[in-house]
Amino acid sequence: MISKIYDDLKKGILISAIGRYSYFLIQFIILAVLSRLLTPEEFGVVSIINVFLIFFNMLVDMGIGPALIQNKTLNKKQIDGVYSFTIILSIVIAIIFAFMSKPIANFYDNPKLIGVSLAMSIALLTTGMNMVPQAILAKQKRFLEINIAQVVSSLIAGTVAIFLAYIGFSYYALVMNTILKNFIMFVMMFTKSRLRITKEIRKSSLLELYTFSKNQFLFNIMNYFSRNLDHLLIGKYISLKQLGYYDKAYTLSLYPNQILTSVITPVVQPVLSEYEEQKTVIKDTYVTLSKLLALMGMPLTVFLVLSAEEVILILFGSQWTGSIPTFQILALSIWIQMILSSTGSIFQSSNRTDLMLLSGILSTILNVASIVIGILFGKIEIVALGLVISFAINFIQCNYLLMKKVFQARQIEYYKILISPSIISLLVLISLVLIEYFLGNVSIWVTIIVKGFASLVMFLFGLKLTGNLSYLLKIFKRRGGGAG
Repeated sequence: MISKIYDDLKKGILISAIGRYSYFLIQFIILAVLSRLLTPEEFGVVSIINVFLIFFNMLVDMGIGPALIQNKTLNKKQIDGVYSFTIILSIVIAIIFAFMSKPIANFYDNPKLIGVSLAMSIALLTTGMNMVPQAILAKQKRFLEINIAQVVSSLIAGTVAIFLAYIGFSYYALVMNTILKNFIMFVMMFTKSRLRITKEIRKSSLLELYTFSKNQFLFNIMNYFSRNLDHLLIGKYISLKQLGYYDKAYTLSLYPNQILTSVITPVVQPVLSEYEEQKTVIKDTYVTLSKLLALMGMPLTVFLVLSAEEVILILFGSQWTGSIPTFQILALSIWIQMILSSTGSIFQSSNRTDLMLLSGILSTILNVASIVIGILFGKIEIVALGLVISFAINFIQCNYLLMKKVFQARQIEYYKILISPSIISLLVLISLVLIEYFLGNVSIWVTIIVKGFASLVMFLFGLKLTGNLSYLLKIFKRRGGGAG
């Protein structure tokens, strides 16, 4: 059984990896180009609206997507009814968001936000309409089609955005990027899902999803405030320029997490949902995934913390030097966020969204307190430091809930898997400190190449030293067919 799970996960992850890495490469190039064409203030304007957009997206979603993936009883006709309900909901929420444009602009005393908000209501509409089609494709494990849609939409929208930025459309280039990407995604996924709009919307079908989705929705609300309050308050009480610097550092700190875990987390729930009653199977998968993420994430964290200046300057240019200290601080939490990003799927697969909600509440309290303290100091670096401390505490409480409450297992079983990644990270740390000391004043390109090569060598040496090289090879070579 375990072998079958690994085979399903590997197949899904491989397909997801090809698509997601192509997607992130395109996104990365687009961001790098736009960062040289637009100013931190222009990015700050769109960052503010994106914070509100995320909240309204969450109101449209209501946890219905994950609930559809987990549900085993709804038929095609009932799912069509659910989809029709989400379309109506999307239209209503998009209209409300459009009417919120002036209050948002008044709150920040910035009339530029009115036009941006009105335009983004279109993106909100298409995102909501795409929610059920994407969930259906994920439920059917059609990960290739999902990733093709993401790559194609990103490539077309990004190309248009770069052209608009080049000819002087300012922050509206970023707005058009979001609108086009969402619209193309919707068209492609709706066509593939074969859903249809119907007048028959059954209350019973919505109620069947409610038990699961209500906790998911409340968790999303908690997670929203814990993840976005910093952007809201920095834009209001510090400055748009500082928000631009902070947002760039924050976004960049999320990239390793998105690149390495976004190919895993979309696959986990659709595969593990079939083993909802077999908690040991889910626990073993969770521990294995966490070890893999720690082996990649902890050494990468060390590299990015000690190479923050080179990374920022090479990717975005000298106008973003104000992001360097903040990114260096936020990078400390990269490995923690990588592991935490997989926990939501584990809670969902175990049908324990109640505990996921509890974890979200605890996380929100800590994150909000950290953000408010940073805002009171008036420095984005203090905000970043508070969040890193909060993430570390949340890592402990989240794993406590999973290991003790969901799996009834000892926590020591989990924390033992972090020993080898810590040893490997220490080897990388020593090599980078020595390079900083002996290399001297050379170009950032030489520095990043030397640091990257040394980190890779020490990473591979550490894998061999701790016996994890053979462990990884064994996992990736494992085939199904056994009893598990």
